[in-house]
Amino acid sequence: MKKNKILLVLFIGLNIIFSVLKAQDLVQSPKAQSLIAIAALTGKGDLPKLKTELNNGLEAGLTVNQIKEALVHVYAYAGFPRSIRGLQTFMTVLEERKAGGINDVTGAAASPVNDKRSKYERGKAILEELTGAKEQEQKTGYAAFEPKIEIFLKEHLFADVFESNVLSYAERELVTISVLSSIGGLEPMLRSHMIICLNLGLTTGQLQDFIGLISKTIGRKEAKAAQAVLDEILINRK
Repeated sequence: MKKNKILLVLFIGLNIIFSVLKAQDLVQSPKAQSLIAIAALTGKGDLPKLKTELNNGLEAGLTVNQIKEALVHVYAYAGFPRSIRGLQTFMTVLEERKAGGINDVTGAAASPVNDKRSKYERGKAILEELTGAKEQEQKTGYAAFEPKIEIFLKEHLFADVFESNVLSYAERELVTISVLSSIGGLEPMLRSHMIICLNLGLTTGQLQDFIGLISKTIGRKEAKAAQAVLDEILINRK
């Protein structure tokens, strides 16, 4: 009996350690930091710095498919031009690395979607999972003003884009807040997605680390604006 109790304590302890390490990987790991920098620089359109960070990301262990997925995700928040320029820069990086004898890991592709619900219903369910709140049937704000954009968001962004499991929801939200921070002037959206980050298990400390990375990668002005948004969230959560 005593032996079983010891084994149970060890099992719980290892699970706690694993959970802490997994949470740290969301921001503190070299791969996560590169993902944040790649998204921010793509959103900003700083291609010379992006080229360097794409190399850093591959060296840190990001797969080709993970980076491609992040660059595609950027388009939903910064538009096709930024996303395509990012992909073109990545193509150049891969060609140069291949010419230098480096064969980068392609990585897993997205799993097939077997959910038979409509894309709208799937997107709605994913958004509810992200926010932890039930979607209101009665639309308000921009969704009521122009219902078409609300349909696009559910069917395309939250179904077509978020549904791909090459990146986790938490990784996608880090990409999202990186792009929004780099563009600037999008504080309401940044606020919503920072709250989603907290709902997905990121800590306030990790979001502080994220802001530090934005300051280092993009600039103090963008970091200051992101800090103001986080401070407001924390005040309202008290």
